[in-house]
Amino acid sequence: MLRDLFSFRGRYRILHFTWFAFFLCFVLWFNTAPLSTAIRKNMGLNVAQIRTVIVCNLALTIPARILIGVLIDRFGLRKVFSCLLVASVIPAMATALAQNYTQLVWSRIAMSIVGAGFVVGIRMMSEWFPPKDVGTATGIYGGWGNSGAAFSAIALPSIATATAYLYGGQFNWRLPIALTGIVAAIYGVIYYFNVQDTPPGQEYWRPRPTKMGLEVTSKRDFWLSLLLNFPMVGALGVFAWRLSNVKILSPTALYITWMALIGVYGLQTYAAWIANRDVLSGKHRFPPQERYEFGQVAVLQLTYFVNIGSALSVVSMLPMFFEKNFGVTPVIAGFAAAAYSIMNIVTRPMGGLLSDLIGRKWTLTFLLAGMGVSYMIMSMVDGTWWFPSAIAIVVLFAIFVQSSGGATYGIVPLIKKPLTGQIGGNVGAYSNIAGILYLTLYSLLPAGGNGDRIFFQTLGIAGLIVAFVCVFFLKEPKTQEIERPLATQVLPTL
Repeated sequence: MLRDLFSFRGRYRILHFTWFAFFLCFVLWFNTAPLSTAIRKNMGLNVAQIRTVIVCNLALTIPARILIGVLIDRFGLRKVFSCLLVASVIPAMATALAQNYTQLVWSRIAMSIVGAGFVVGIRMMSEWFPPKDVGTATGIYGGWGNSGAAFSAIALPSIATATAYLYGGQFNWRLPIALTGIVAAIYGVIYYFNVQDTPPGQEYWRPRPTKMGLEVTSKRDFWLSLLLNFPMVGALGVFAWRLSNVKILSPTALYITWMALIGVYGLQTYAAWIANRDVLSGKHRFPPQERYEFGQVAVLQLTYFVNIGSALSVVSMLPMFFEKNFGVTPVIAGFAAAAYSIMNIVTRPMGGLLSDLIGRKWTLTFLLAGMGVSYMIMSMVDGTWWFPSAIAIVVLFAIFVQSSGGATYGIVPLIKKPLTGQIGGNVGAYSNIAGILYLTLYSLLPAGGNGDRIFFQTLGIAGLIVAFVCVFFLKEPKTQEIERPLATQVLPTL
């Protein structure tokens, strides 16, 4: 596969158009992180408020990834990704024009939806690449796309500094944020006219239109899926509580939000029951070749919780970490933080490639263990360290964190191809659950070295625990099985 990677023909053309679409999603998603100190000073925010803004970047990505997974299984990949990119200009402009804290918070909550773009590309890679190459393809897609956070960290502070003359001589944080939305909207149109959902002659499998819930193949898997849906609404409940603490939501609004989330969980449960009632009643029993184990989805949700979930939280706080501990400028802090995100170009594809070459279970387990250890090392870094050595430790844990993310999605498309969109959405949502919970914890920790140390130790211990879970519960997927639609009808590609 790597030999033809830069040919820009056939499946590689689709890969390049799609990873760049996801790259722009990450630019948008984290366009406030390297500018957060300037935003805080310009808008007169305190530490708790700016930390809450950072958490807002992840809020609606949880339900959005589930919804996007359903939409792409129904309407196709090209339309969904294009619409998502074009629509992103709205929250980008809302952020750039925000005049107070409340407007800033709601604009970032709206922008969090763009993180759901990841799910689209995972299904696209599974359509265009064979099982033997899908780990590498998803790794390149995710890794090169994730590097959009590095671009934000490097380019946006530089643009803000260079255009200060347009903003009364002040650090012009508003212009680069607005530009990210405009560029993404233009590319959304370009993407629509240059990609296809499937290779020529192949049809796009979709679940039956009446089934909005994820289909499982046993009663036990049904109850397990309901259990693992609960953290998705639970994390949003924690986020709502955080908003009430900073006076964005009143106590009454908080209780209404909690009741609404209970209703959402009820709707999810009802949709799951509709999708699986024949299995639950015993009217339908899947033949062995059409079954899959939802328990494997559950393990992958945990792995994505600790690896990319921690990555999302670290990307959000790392520029401030360097500014605070080493006293550097926003531009220098952005370059330092970019060392973490830029590693995605190599590390995430490496995780997928190793998964393809030497085995998926043990590759993922080893990388998770290395991630846990490297985070524990990072917990010892403070302002007394030599600045380049701190960056080197960031590079170390980036290798393990991002490679394990690539290895996770080296398995996801092999569980059940017709349901890859929904399965990918469920797994991907757990990174945002983790991001919200980790950043909520970070917002409650004391400012300074002790809080940073506890934060990184938490990430490290979580990684080691899930590595242990993988040893005993993760199974090597069967890549040679013949894929057939799972309780689906074949519809023409949109």
